[in-house]
Amino acid sequence: VQLQASGGGLVQAGGSLRLSCAASRRAFSNYGMAWHRQLPGKQRELVAAISNGGSRTYYLEAVKGRFTISRDNAKNTVYLQMNSLKPEDTAVYICARGSGTYNTVTFDYWGQGTLVTVSS
Repeated sequence: VQLQASGGGLVQAGGSLRLSCAASRRAFSNYGMAWHRQLPGKQRELVAAISNGGSRTYYLEAVKGRFTISRDNAKNTVYLQMNSLKPEDTAVYICARGSGTYNTVTFDYWGQGTLVTVSS
């Protein structure tokens, strides 16, 4: 399984970005998906997760009300809409496939990450 993330870039504080993660394999709809983020020298953290059908979601407290995770199973793609971005959101954002239909702990495939930089 290959996960290709895109959509990162440089944005001013208060702006928006939409990240996409395209999966290479069928049966995408059988698995939960998630976005993590990582800053240099810091532990990776789970930002948002979504169940295989899209009915269940999880958000890191710091992004609730600003970020929205969604998926299009027909396109094998998961999205992260990020609004009201803050400088502390600056990180490499990495998509991952959960090991089951909905998972916030165990992930078995990871993408390469896309850099999001928020300037103040």
